[in-house]
Amino acid sequence: MLVSGCGGDGADTSDGSDLAPAGGGGSLTYALPDVPADPDPLAAVSRAQQTATRQIHEPLVARLAGPYGDTRRQPGLALSARPSDGNTVWTLTLRPGVRFQDGTPLNGAAVLANARRWRSVTAAQRLLPGVFAVDAPRPDQVRFLLQRPVPDLDRRLASPRLGIVSPRALEPQTGEGARFRTGALRSGTGPFEFAGGAPRRLELHRFESWWGSGAGLGPALDGVVFLAAPSDQGRLRLLQAGTVQVADPLGAAALEEIAADPLLNELGGPVSGIGLAGSVRGLDSAGAVPLLSRVWLTDIGD
Repeated sequence: MLVSGCGGDGADTSDGSDLAPAGGGGSLTYALPDVPADPDPLAAVSRAQQTATRQIHEPLVARLAGPYGDTRRQPGLALSARPSDGNTVWTLTLRPGVRFQDGTPLNGAAVLANARRWRSVTAAQRLLPGVFAVDAPRPDQVRFLLQRPVPDLDRRLASPRLGIVSPRALEPQTGEGARFRTGALRSGTGPFEFAGGAPRRLELHRFESWWGSGAGLGPALDGVVFLAAPSDQGRLRLLQAGTVQVADPLGAAALEEIAADPLLNELGGPVSGIGLAGSVRGLDSAGAVPLLSRVWLTDIGD
């Protein structure tokens, strides 16, 4: 994959240009079967857990669009990902000026700390087969060295489970055999940061210094609240009562009920999909882990 795009300077809003302003769009409440106990992306096994952690932690490879119907696509943390002729060396160029929510700069050293952790964890090894070394020839460049050709390494690096975390969130910070540190709550580079948690509830606030805001990528929302509702019918009832604006996922029977309700919408189906309040815009896939920076709320009928 080869991607290119402009970088952001972390500003909250546009300055009279055509960039969409960040924030001011209220809060979204989102029902899931379960919510993660901590924000470690590598521990997020289920799609529901990844939906929560992906808002905090960004993978190196992504294609992003802003809210309000923006169709322009921009690269994420890696401005480009280029393979060698034999697909045994992949070189990533990092976006300049990005910082983690704890203030740590995103650079080659930070990526190397994550890569050392990935190479020491079985689950990550399966996501990145054949990687025998990772180095950083320059502060803004990282190379993945492979034992055999891996032509889709860029796709693999887009996994939400490989979200980049701040080295300060790892013990040890070098990443070698590291674990995610308990209480490391400002560990991502993403559009939202941890704001509070309780059993069956996770609250996120907009990260005001997110690099994507200066690039017109939002987020429009001020915050997201994830509520755990284990049963299909439980999530449906929360949506019908107006307690949540998104119920994800829902089965065939629940989707049929939504189809008969003029105030609700469905996405996906017919076997499994997502239920939405009529005010929710910007969710466009029931299969991929959603990125809520491109979601906005509007009056029904707008």
